Amino acid sequence: MKIRNLKLKNNRGFTLVEVIVAACIFAIVAGAIFQGFTAVTSLMSASRDKLAAINLVNSEFELVRNLSYADVGIQGSIPDGVLLATSTIVSDGREFIVNRTIRNIDDPFDGTIGGVPDDLSPADYKMVQISVNCINCKNSLSFSAVSNVSPKNLETASNNGALLIKVFDANGNPVPQAQIQVENTSLGININDTTNNNGFLIIVDVPPDLNAYRIIATKPGFTTDRTYPSTVANPNPIKPDATVLQGQLTSISFIIDKVSTINVYSRNLQCIPVSNIEFNIAGSKLIGTSPDILKFEGNYTTGASGSKVLNNIEWDTFNFKIVGGLYLAGTNPASPFSILPDSVQDVDIIISTGTPNTLLVTVTDGTTSLPLSGVKLTLDQGSKIDTRTTGRGYMEQTDWSGGSGQTDFSDPTKYWDDDGNIDAFSPTGELKLKKILGSYVLSGVLSSSIFDTGTSSNFTNIIWNPTSQPPQSGVDSVRFQFATALENTATTTWQYLGPDGTTGTYYTTSNNNINSVHDGDRYYRYKIYLSTLVTNKTPNIADVAVTYTSGCVPPGQALFINLIEGNHDLLLERTGYQTKTFEVNIITNEEWKSIETNMLPN
Repeated sequence: MKIRNLKLKNNRGFTLVEVIVAACIFAIVAGAIFQGFTAVTSLMSASRDKLAAINLVNSEFELVRNLSYADVGIQGSIPDGVLLATSTIVSDGREFIVNRTIRNIDDPFDGTIGGVPDDLSPADYKMVQISVNCINCKNSLSFSAVSNVSPKNLETASNNGALLIKVFDANGNPVPQAQIQVENTSLGININDTTNNNGFLIIVDVPPDLNAYRIIATKPGFTTDRTYPSTVANPNPIKPDATVLQGQLTSISFIIDKVSTINVYSRNLQCIPVSNIEFNIAGSKLIGTSPDILKFEGNYTTGASGSKVLNNIEWDTFNFKIVGGLYLAGTNPASPFSILPDSVQDVDIIISTGTPNTLLVTVTDGTTSLPLSGVKLTLDQGSKIDTRTTGRGYMEQTDWSGGSGQTDFSDPTKYWDDDGNIDAFSPTGELKLKKILGSYVLSGVLSSSIFDTGTSSNFTNIIWNPTSQPPQSGVDSVRFQFATALENTATTTWQYLGPDGTTGTYYTTSNNNINSVHDGDRYYRYKIYLSTLVTNKTPNIADVAVTYTSGCVPPGQALFINLIEGNHDLLLERTGYQTKTFEVNIITNEEWKSIETNMLPN
């Protein structure tokens, strides 16, 4: 019995766990062997790729060695020769791009052209560079080699000259590996090369020619600088196509730097985006004079969201203009503004409606050139005097003849309500006490619609005209109170306050400062109180304005609209600064006007 049981036990097979463990061990060993085989195969393939590239470079140099010295050159380049600048060659089943660069070298051993001593034969020898790049290799492969080729005989005096091309950035630092294109169509010359680590490229043994070498300097992600031909459109280019003279070195410099981006947003004074605004933007750099030819100018249109991105912009100082029936109420930052290399600049262009009789005044500090806010501008139009303050928004109502019942200020001729004792129609554009049976009532109250500044604001002044009233109507016959709110909802409570921030006082002097308790709110409304001591005289109001500051108010700028035709005097005043005056000529339906000036501290 014991022997039979032992036999049965020895005839048992492998368990499932044993089979899984064995399979895993086999997979690990097989994977390692496969990875090793793959690595060896890849290494062998890379070695063959490199060997093929080296053999190709050697064959290219062997070809150069078998050419006559005069034939060693690139077709249509300097030096001219029989070789192509670029070609595609198949070697060992691999496709290679071959790039050839050949340059005359002016060795300083015997002097240099234009130097001391002057080398009358500057083309001492030729530098040959062969670069190959494999197109269909599994691993990216690039290989390059350089050699010099010298003539058999002694050098002879040259009838040619040389070009020294220098490329700098905006700070005067050299730009290495800048891409240089030199073209002379009449001589069939077309050279594409790069500057060295010092930002220089020298081309020796260049045939003489007058204003014939067009040179373009650029680099990926950089701006472009170039020479220009003299044309009818640009008769006097600032940097004309280069001239090369026999035996002389022509040196020419270019300035390029990284491109920038301008994000343009079109908004109104209430910060609301305005869509599809066509604008003109122009830089200040010139490529020609008499007449001035700008390097950059273009017309663009903001999209449905009131924005436009301008890419690949060169550092410069820019001005904006609005194209079409709307008008520029200012820019933030103030125009003209500067863009630095490799920067992103957000620009708000503030849009205004109105007649063409519009004047935008921009004031800067004469010392710092920064926008100067708080400048009082007084425009004397003879029969009308307008005042503005730079850096402050300005919302005005001049007509109430549309009647009451308007909650939000959308129709400029309407208001919210009155107590029945206000006359807004005799004449249109003025508020008076109502006359009943030939006598004025003794008092009346009017509440305005709700004005929206568009964003959180700081309210500065409340202004009304006329500022003087009939003395018979009594002292303080015109009084105002002011109410603000952060939100405009059906549950908003409007609390009318006076200059001390309480309900018991009133603004009785025009251009009075609004109490800071209102700062930070967005919406406002005013309440007018008219009164008289006699029934045959009434105070009157012709316009009411409120000034404020906010993120959508252009700094150092102010806008006048609906101006009267003629010559007007503009006075600029600010405490601590020298007063300035201008004469402004307004012509009906003439193009929008602007004045840009600075004020010097006392």
